[in-house]
This record gives sequence, C-alpha cells and structure tokens, in this order.
Amino acid sequence: MTATQLLLLITIFFITSILSVITGSTSLITVPVMLQLSIEPRTALATNMLALTFMSIGGTLPFVGKKVIDISRLPIIIFLTLLGSIIGALLVLVVPSKSMPLIISILMIVVAVFSISNRNAGIVSRIKSPSRIAEIGGYVATFVLGIYGGFFSGGYVTMLTAAYVNLFRMTFVQAIANTKFINIFSSLIATIIFFTQGIVDFKLGIILSITMFIGGIVGSRVALRLSNIWLRRIFLTTVIALALKTLFDSVALV
Repeated sequence: MTATQLLLLITIFFITSILSVITGSTSLITVPVMLQLSIEPRTALATNMLALTFMSIGGTLPFVGKKVIDISRLPIIIFLTLLGSIIGALLVLVVPSKSMPLIISILMIVVAVFSISNRNAGIVSRIKSPSRIAEIGGYVATFVLGIYGGFFSGGYVTMLTAAYVNLFRMTFVQAIANTKFINIFSSLIATIIFFTQGIVDFKLGIILSITMFIGGIVGSRVALRLSNIWLRRIFLTTVIALALKTLFDSVALV
C-alpha cells in the first residue's frame, strides 16, 4: 500500500467514524474501500473489526456520566452480545460474505420504513415501559444482531439502534450511547477470535484504530449537541441512502 493510499484510507475512516457514531453502518463504507485497495477480504473484515473496537470506545467516552446508558439492562445485553458475536466471528471463517449485501439492504429498508411509520419514536422519552413482548423482542434482537455484528458488522449498529428505539423505547441519544457501549464487546470478542486466526493486519490496524478512536470521540460530542429530532433525520437519511446503494450494488453483481 502506497503512502497516498494509506492517507486516503485514514481520511475515509476518520470521516466515517464521526458520522457513523450517529448512523451506524461503518463497515458498509470502510470494508468496501479496503477491498478496493486490494486488501484480502478476511483480513479487511478482521482489521476493520479491530478499528471498530477503538471507535466504539472513543464513541462511548463522551456519554459516560450523562445518564443515558441503561445500566439495568447491561448485564443481559452484554452477555447476549458476546454470545452472538462469538458465533458470528466463527462464521467468518467458514461462510462466504458475498451474499450479505442484499440481506443488509433489505433489512435496512425495513428499518427505514418502520422508523418513518413511527414518527415519534426516539424523539421524546416515553413514560410507559415497553410491553413484555417488546422487552423480550429487544433482547432477541440484541442476540441475533450480535451474530451478524461479529460476522460483518455492516449495518449492525444501525439496526440495533432502530431496535432499541422501537422496542426498548429509548430516545435516539440513549440508543446511540447504548449501542456504542455494546459494540465495544461485540467488536472486541470478534477481534480476539480473528487475532487467534492470524488474519488481522497489525500495522494497518493500529493506524486505523487510533484514527477511529479520535473520530468516535468527535462524533459522540456532536451527537450530544444535537436534538433527538435532528439525530432521527440524520439517521433515517443515512439508512435510506446506504440501503439503496447496497441494494444497487447487489443487483449490479447479479
């Protein structure tokens, strides 16, 4: 990789990490860019996962002490995330990821439609607690999406954010804070597994990790300054744009 290519990669990772604190879907941008630079697919996934871990740490720090992280649900959510991520990371070693873009785009379109149809979701704190079914649904979504997050992570936080807004009745600020914290565990456990398999590019991973750590801090500070209405607008706009792009790319490959 040339110095120019490395600088381009750093720039894209930094900008993406700032925006994706709010929107998620980091890997839908970063992994394809790495592949375009002729990085081997499994190495790209593994190295990107290492950088995501540090982005999530940086993205969580500004939320600490702001009382937006749901402490009561954390033990169950972290356990389900770790379990799902282990399964997902192991799948990377045996399952080709070529079929994933179409699935991602369909799921993200569903997320966008569902979010648009629930206009007040995530904008104001809801006094009523979620129903028992919705609460269970939130935990199921955490586990299922944890598998996907450990496998690829593209769109993982986006879909998890939508799930927490609509099932756990969180505001967008709360959902962003909680998903960033949870993604530390999802990305970390997957990265550890990738380390044991020797498919992480250490030198590139360190550079991109530092880049995304700083970007995560900047992105979270921006999120704390914006209202839930604007966070919702940014979230939906990005989800729709990425869904259509991913769907277009998937169809073009058929």
